[in-house]
Amino acid sequence: MRPAPQDFEERRDPRTGEKYLAVFRRGTALKDDPLLSKGTCFTLDERQVFGLTGLFPPAISTPEGQAERAYGNFRRMPDDVGKYLFLASLQDRNETLFYQLVCAHLEEMLPIIYTPTVGLVCEQYSHNYRRPRGVYVSTLDRGRIADVLRNADRDDVRIIVATDNEAILGIGDQGVGGMGIAVGKVALYTAGAGVHPVYGMPLDIDVGTNNQALLDDPLYLGVRHRRLRGDEYFSLLDELVEAITLVFPRALVQWEDFANDVAFQVMHRYRGQLPSFDDDIQGTAAVVEAGIRTGLDRSGRRLQDERMVFFGAGASGAGCAMQMRRALKSSGLADAEINRRVLCLDSKGLILADRPGLSGHKKEIAADAGIAAGWTSADRGRFTLSDVVRQFAPTILVGVSGQPGAFTEDIIKTMHGRVARPIVLTLSNPTNKVEARPEELLRWTNGAAIVGTGSPFAPVAHAGVTHHIGQCNNAFVFPGIGLGAIVVGAHAVPDEAFAAAAMALYEATGRDDTPGASIFPTIASLRAVSAKVAVAVGRALVECGAAPAIPTAEIESRIADAIWEPKYLPYRTA
Repeated sequence: MRPAPQDFEERRDPRTGEKYLAVFRRGTALKDDPLLSKGTCFTLDERQVFGLTGLFPPAISTPEGQAERAYGNFRRMPDDVGKYLFLASLQDRNETLFYQLVCAHLEEMLPIIYTPTVGLVCEQYSHNYRRPRGVYVSTLDRGRIADVLRNADRDDVRIIVATDNEAILGIGDQGVGGMGIAVGKVALYTAGAGVHPVYGMPLDIDVGTNNQALLDDPLYLGVRHRRLRGDEYFSLLDELVEAITLVFPRALVQWEDFANDVAFQVMHRYRGQLPSFDDDIQGTAAVVEAGIRTGLDRSGRRLQDERMVFFGAGASGAGCAMQMRRALKSSGLADAEINRRVLCLDSKGLILADRPGLSGHKKEIAADAGIAAGWTSADRGRFTLSDVVRQFAPTILVGVSGQPGAFTEDIIKTMHGRVARPIVLTLSNPTNKVEARPEELLRWTNGAAIVGTGSPFAPVAHAGVTHHIGQCNNAFVFPGIGLGAIVVGAHAVPDEAFAAAAMALYEATGRDDTPGASIFPTIASLRAVSAKVAVAVGRALVECGAAPAIPTAEIESRIADAIWEPKYLPYRTA
């Protein structure tokens, strides 16, 4: 899988076997093309052949020196938003250098180009706007969305990250500012899995905003009306999906940060029309399953014996609950038993099957009403998290509520009183939304809790043990899922892909019995993890019939060949 001829084509010299780029641009058009510019690393011969002499300072940098200069500039930025804007500017000038820098400093830079810093960027988007990246489709484009996509002037888009901006991280409706999320996730397909940057496209679907502060802001860059709902909303998305299949027929779409019921409707409505998935529902769930499996290894327990509580039943919480239900079913449990093992709570308390008015995804995750027979509640039959922990005695507690401090000392100590090593995942982000901080969880359980978080946290020292806090980061799976799907030419992304991704991540984490070891790999190992996820997903897609038949042994070699490395190749004229 190599870039289609557009402004360049990767070739190999038939005599020497050396890889090079045949480049179809020259002069300022080449200098200003971020996919092709080498900046001060253009050689003397390349400057003369391509009309670049005099357009750069005379000294020729080595790639190492150029990266050192860029990294120094990054470190001098005064705050995280400043660092984000520096990296965005670098990406707009020189994509190869940008990815070289990010790949070399993944642990330091991932929190800048992705959560948590990208949340601040989305909030300040219209005030910090510099230049466009990606494609914006709005309510003003109804009836001509295919033409809008063609304006991107892209020959072969394979990955589209599309957001309607309503549920950005834990900060909600950010209008057109949600583009920051789409841009960041497209970058992670390249930095995390090696998808060539020419294949990725961020897409902002601006259907309006209900954020009054944005509508009142004279600098706001989105359409100025309330958010579309119902038939008006879905007729626009119907046209968009049709346009994508027409203009970019080989593209996989990642739906990103859609709100709750809308997210499930979008996922189900379009998954049969084009290869697509919702990262908040399905990607998060795969990472959570992997973390739970690793946590169970550390505690010496079996999945089929666990009792799980998901606090928060939006898109992510419900998706995680559904994934774990499927995992329990695969372990041999009957549906009736699963309905008594996985409980979910929303703003109204415990979701039981006999709750009046249940619909949509809430109906799918409702527990058997009999589980609460004989339980007591101080709130007229509404079972709170405290009630559930006290009477259900969960062994696993997952927070996806966006309610900071929801996991109190009393709740965690009550849980710990019934299970020696509770698994507690506090996934809400950004950091100030977390249900409990890792140091609190470890203090309240005397170091026994197995902890994972949605945002990055520093290691915690407790009773002589340094606990490395695993980040339950979707970046461990979605880049590999996308890479595997596009390499095998998937026409759909069914549930089997996410089960395979979860097992691949679990296996990549390793069986580290060191006290305090993380339940997830390090961010620095992201590219290696993504390659394993891609192979597992590619094989699963072929096996379940969601992709053309490809010999199993060939899938791994195809994926290895598809991984792009951010290194300069020699340039030659076509």
